[in-house]
Amino acid sequence: MLTPEQSRAARGWLEWSQDDLAKRANVSLSTVRDFEKGRRVPIANNLEAIRKALEGAGISCLTDEAGKATGIRFNETPVTDS
Repeated sequence: MLTPEQSRAARGWLEWSQDDLAKRANVSLSTVRDFEKGRRVPIANNLEAIRKALEGAGISCLTDEAGKATGIRFNETPVTDS
C-alpha cells in the first residue's frame, strides 16, 4: 500500500509537483494534497491510480515482511503491468 510519505518522496525524486501527479494519475489535486497531508485516504481506485502513475515513472514502493512501508526505489526500467 502506498503511504503519504512514499508519495511525497517519490514526487520529490521525480521532481513532480502535486499537480503533476494528479494529472498523471487522472485524479483531483485535492485528492493528492489531502492524501499527502494525511487528511484522508483516497478511495481504492484513486489510490491505485496514484500508485500506477508513480510506478509508470519507475518508482517502486518498498515494504518489509510484515507489509509495513519502508521506502521507495527508482527502477532503471519503469514497472509495467503484464
